[in-house]
Amino acid sequence: MASTDEEYAAEQLTRQLSRAVGAATAKALGALNIRSIDDLLRHYPRRYLHRGKYTRLADLVPGEHATVMAEVADIDSRPARNRRLHIVTVTITDGSTRLPLTFFARNAGMATHLRRQLPIGASAMFSGQVSLYRGELQLTHPEYEPLDDSADESLVQAHVNRPVPVYPATAKLPSWKIAKAVRMVLDPMNEADTAEWLPAEIVESRSLPSAGAALRMIHRPTVDEEWKQAQRRYRYEEAFILQTALARRRADVAAYDATPRPARADGLVDALDAQLPFELTSGQRAVAEEISTDLAGAEPMQRLLQGEVGSGKTVVALRAMLQVIDAGGQAALLAPTEVLAQQHQRSITAMLGPLGEAGMLGGAANGTRVALLTGSMGATARRQALADAASGAAGIVIGTHALLSQHVQFADLGLTVVDEQHRFGVEQRDALRSKGRTMPHQLFLTATPIPRSVAMTFFGDVDVSTLRQIPEGRPGVETFAVPADKPRWLTRTWEKVAEDVDRGGRAYVVAPRISSSTPEDDDAPAPVTELRATDAVAGGDLANVEDTFATLSRDPSLAGVSLGMMHGRLPAEEKDRAMADFAAGRTPVLVTTTVIEVGVDVPEATVMVILDADRFGISQLHQLRGRVGRGTTAGTCLLVSAAQPGTPAWQRLQALVETTDGFVLAEKDLEQRREGDVLGAAQSGRGNSLTMLRVVRDRDLIEQARDDARTLIANDPNLVGHPEVLLAVTRLVDPDHEEYLDRA
Repeated sequence: MASTDEEYAAEQLTRQLSRAVGAATAKALGALNIRSIDDLLRHYPRRYLHRGKYTRLADLVPGEHATVMAEVADIDSRPARNRRLHIVTVTITDGSTRLPLTFFARNAGMATHLRRQLPIGASAMFSGQVSLYRGELQLTHPEYEPLDDSADESLVQAHVNRPVPVYPATAKLPSWKIAKAVRMVLDPMNEADTAEWLPAEIVESRSLPSAGAALRMIHRPTVDEEWKQAQRRYRYEEAFILQTALARRRADVAAYDATPRPARADGLVDALDAQLPFELTSGQRAVAEEISTDLAGAEPMQRLLQGEVGSGKTVVALRAMLQVIDAGGQAALLAPTEVLAQQHQRSITAMLGPLGEAGMLGGAANGTRVALLTGSMGATARRQALADAASGAAGIVIGTHALLSQHVQFADLGLTVVDEQHRFGVEQRDALRSKGRTMPHQLFLTATPIPRSVAMTFFGDVDVSTLRQIPEGRPGVETFAVPADKPRWLTRTWEKVAEDVDRGGRAYVVAPRISSSTPEDDDAPAPVTELRATDAVAGGDLANVEDTFATLSRDPSLAGVSLGMMHGRLPAEEKDRAMADFAAGRTPVLVTTTVIEVGVDVPEATVMVILDADRFGISQLHQLRGRVGRGTTAGTCLLVSAAQPGTPAWQRLQALVETTDGFVLAEKDLEQRREGDVLGAAQSGRGNSLTMLRVVRDRDLIEQARDDARTLIANDPNLVGHPEVLLAVTRLVDPDHEEYLDRA
């Protein structure tokens, strides 16, 4: 089968790399996804070491692949028990901690060789897997690079006075071998050979090193200040290219005309406000005014509404939908799951009351209708919903991906509201947006931002409105960590569930899996690093809904309590029945996956137990606990986990215990888990699009890049005068990645 043009180009790049560094090294670099010379030069050092400033050996973590600089303190050899091997132990030190290095050899000659290579008192770099042996840290058969006078002269010169770059490496290709490969490519190059992606005026105004200078400064610095300057250059470059891509997309959308939808006095918005049983918060009113002003304009609104759990985003979105209806249009609300779509339909219908029952007995004369459209609906209900949307009888149409079908038509779609916007690609939102006569206004909703949404809030070029204020009367939620290895704590957990049920409450029990036989469940949370899979109920594997349901059905603490079960693989009618039975109290304990994470509103729910809580990210845990304490009784969230104190997993859970501020938690989540892939590269099998840039750390720099990008696009919308920037944007934002640019 003939290779495609892309495959041929990739093969050519690989050949160029092989010619530059050798076939064996090029093959080893492939394990790091380095396929070309450009990939190699953009494989930046992650830190720098200095001769005489040894690595703190006490900071090493078992299981990690580490590169350290230390001094040889001792060397010893002895025959192994089977006498066929010799064990050579080299002890290194940083001045306060000693660490053994273990080498296995076929004969005693290995000890002689190591004594010659690593004499006592010599400094060297060592790279290998950190392990525990009899309670002590050690490196087994590490790679090493001496840094004394016996080393290669060029290496001595590089190591004695200069910072020593440490690269992300593998066991087969240690850092110094990568450094050697970089030198082989970089040394013959001239500065003019390096492509410059930034406009000259920006390089000058921001006091950045040129592309060629930065490349040498980051790989071959002579002093620390050089690699710091180079890193700042590359962080800015990433921010600027991303911001330019976002600004271009924003400008493209703004070029379309939208139908203005101005507010109307004595319309549906005023009627809704008059019948609401509560007062809008000052934050809700301020955000509603921002949205109202946007809707009245001829330029399509693109606004992200992010809000704390329980801050009242739905009523703000409903007021926007009613303003569009008052102006003669329709609104569509796109939700990611049927459970959430049905929840929206119920809550919006309840808030509207007679205003949502136009044409029905008792319906308001100036009212409208709310239609629900999901994939599992019966034929009759579906035909009615389609007819109401096409005729305009339904001013509000709520649905899942079923809304995107070509069979769905609107009389005059003026506003699309996308809930949990990060779950939809730009093609899906374009499919909905294309159903309008003119470009509909767009409102994106997200609950407490997950890391990717936080990242795009800082990067994106949409307008952002934020709700942080919680309406008065919400009793709040108290959170506790429950050690999974302490049976008494677990017993007390189920006793607490029973007590709340006796008082008329409801309890969610959340497990990360549906069943033990399906390890890759649709409902399962995204993997979080350093996880420990512990079934908090039955012991063994990761907790799952089916086994947990069976175990709790036999638990004496819950004797006489009816349990329900729900997960994403149940048929729609069974999910509806499970939620209805739970809400009504027929099954006051619901064992479920994260399908109830967002939007589900059962005011009587007062307690939530999350099993293997360390399996989830901070923001997801915060979303889950937001399902309780929504009525008049305070909620309790119990995080069951086997995470050990001091580990990142334990720190995540402690953050939930210490604060209920979702924005603070989102920041912590972002700091721990980084930004994710801002341009969606993970979906196309690539790594993180962000190499140097960090959202939390580099906010000021991102703001600078945003200002520069907006100015550039305002003056040169098609980048005709800046082909180097256009090429950089094209390289970064290929069709597979471009869909993520609207996820802000």
